[in-house]
Parts: sequence; C-alpha cells; structure tokens
Amino acid sequence: MSDKVILAYSGGLDTSALIPWIKENKGLDVVAVLVDVGRMKDVDKLVERALAAGAVAAEAIDAKDELAQDYILPALMANALYEDKYPLVSSLSRPLIAKKLVEKAHQHGAGAVAHGCTAKGNDQVRIEIGVRSLDPSLQILGPAREWGMSREELLDYVAERGIPVPLTKKSPYSIDENLWGRSNECGILEDPWVAPPEDAYAWTVSAQDAPDEPQIVEVDFEQGVPVAVDGQKMGLVQLIEHIDRIAGAHGFGRVDMIENRLVGIKSREIYEVPAALSLIAAHKELEDLVLTRDLIHFKRTIEQKLADMIYEGQWFDPLTDACKAFLFSTQERVSGTIRLRYYKGNCVPEGRRSPNSIYNYNLVTYTADDDFSHEAAQGFIELWGLPIEVWARVGKQTGAGGPA
Repeated sequence: MSDKVILAYSGGLDTSALIPWIKENKGLDVVAVLVDVGRMKDVDKLVERALAAGAVAAEAIDAKDELAQDYILPALMANALYEDKYPLVSSLSRPLIAKKLVEKAHQHGAGAVAHGCTAKGNDQVRIEIGVRSLDPSLQILGPAREWGMSREELLDYVAERGIPVPLTKKSPYSIDENLWGRSNECGILEDPWVAPPEDAYAWTVSAQDAPDEPQIVEVDFEQGVPVAVDGQKMGLVQLIEHIDRIAGAHGFGRVDMIENRLVGIKSREIYEVPAALSLIAAHKELEDLVLTRDLIHFKRTIEQKLADMIYEGQWFDPLTDACKAFLFSTQERVSGTIRLRYYKGNCVPEGRRSPNSIYNYNLVTYTADDDFSHEAAQGFIELWGLPIEVWARVGKQTGAGGPA
C-alpha cells in the first residue's frame, strides 16, 4: 500500500485529532481533503489547521453546486424524509464526500482513505459503502473506532499537540452542517427528556422570538426544480440559502426526533432544516395540483424507498438509480408557483397555481357553474361496490362469515 492516506477532513475535533494519530499509529502521511458542501466558514483557516496538525498536504473542494444538483435535487423530487421527519442532511453529503475521496486517492496515488466517523454512527456506513462502490481496491481506515478516546480525552489530545479546535468540555456538541441543513447531537441532547437549550440552535430563532407579522413567499418551480423566489430567478444553491434565511428568521425548520439509526440504536437528533422542509412542502403541494391520484399514491412508495436507501448509504446501488429515473420521469408537469406563509415557527402552503393544473373549478364547485355529472354518480357507486355486494350476498346465502 502507498504511504499516503486521503482523510475526509472537516476541521472539527475528530478529524483534527486524526491527522497526528494516523501518523503516530499507522505511519502514513495524511492528505487532508476538505469537501465544502455548504455552510463552511473560514475554509482557508481550516486548511491551515490541517497543515498545522501535520498533514503533508491539505486542500478544499467546492462541491456545493454538485451537492445541490446531483444529490439534493433528486431527494427534493422524492419529497424525501427519513421516518417522515428528517430530510437526510448528512445522508446526502456522505456519498459525495466518498466520491471526492476516491478521486483524490487516484490523483495522489494513495492506497487508502480515512474518515472520522464513530462506530455508533451511520456516516461510517455511508462513506465506506460509497468508497467500496467506486473503488473496492482502496483500504478504508476508521480510527475513531479504534482509539478508544472519549470526547474529553480527544480535547486533551489535540491540546497537547497545539491544535486549536472550536470546542470546549463545557459545550461538547457534535455538529454537522451542509447546504441542506444542520444536525446537532451529544452533550445534554443525549437525554431525550431534556428540552434542547437555545444554544443548540444556530439557524433558527425560537418561535416566541420570531416576528409578530407573517411573511409571504412565492416559490416558482420548473419541472420539479425550484428556480425563483418572489419572482427573482436564482441558482439552486442561492435559492436554498435564501429560503433558509427567511424561514429561519420566522422560527421554522426545527426537528427534535428520536431516530432509528442503521447500526441498530436509537439516537436523539436535533436538526435545523428551514429551507429543506419549506421546499419539500412547496414541491409536494405543487405535485398534488398537477399529478394524477394513482401517480401520487404510487410515487409515495418510491419516495419512501429512496429515503431509506439514502439514509442507509446505498446511493450508488442500482435500485437508487432506478428510483431516481422514475422520479425524474414524473416531474415534466411539475411547474408552477406555490405561496408559503411563514409565521411563528410555521410554514403553511396557502396558494397554488400551475399551467398544468388538473384541478377543475367547474367539476368541484357547488355553484351554478357545476359541470359534474351527478347522474353518473349512482351508476359509478353501483359498479364500484359490486364485488363487495356479491361477496355479501353469497355470504348471506351460505352462512359464511362477513364483516362484524
């Protein structure tokens, strides 16, 4: 194996400690690769921190557009929520990070990649399966499963080596951020009975501190892709960030959930996902206006399956590709505008319009404009209920059991 390893570097506690630990315990030179998937501040300083920690090279990759177009967008078209709550924040970035690790391993001639995921988390599965899917020949190191250090011991470890990290023993949150949202765990949050303190949140205000006046926002979609806010055209990255600021300022987008992790344990997770939940709500509302009932109902099956596949680290599985192909095929008519109302922690879709709407006023109205065939209703009911009627008649004649 080459004497180089490509490390998925975030600049946080775990990956900062990994650099000297790998050198000291594995005898490998570390190339730190920071994949910017959004919300990353002071990228140059993080690269400097990696070099100061002992990396032989460190570089940052701007992957925000790729995350938005190739990962977030398919999830949005699927209205993807794991366990009906979580919009797959970290789950979506991990396969992209795995892809970049493999690319850099090839570029630097490295025989191994490394990550800072713990044995209790889902991310180890997502990254390692991603790497194995793309290049099974690469060795994968997960030192956080080996070193046996607590977070307090890690803080001492990096302090002894003069590596500055933005954590203290008093505030030991574990935070992951990207374009699609922010996750937070550890510390006081590990007690599911304790309400999250306000310092656990960074992107959203509390509902009680939100503005006293609602804000109305219109989101335009073209073939399932959000393209404008209040008539202003935006790229997908800019649009997500714009909605995040608006929704977060009104206290919308907090998720506090007990989550069933892939590794078999339950965890308490705090998410801030104002743009993700807003856009999913708007997109689903538009689909309800333009897609047929059977397509919507069947699509839910695919949506749930894709959400589970993403959560479970199976992004590069052929079934994921098949699910995405189906989803893309459903979006041709998903164009129009959804009006959202933000107020005190809520986001309510309150207006819908589309040139492809199959909502017909003349069929649903009870006014004189009614075009619905009332005469056809009786015959429809008779035919629709005919199988149950026959079943009941036979049961009555034979004495067989029926509904209680």
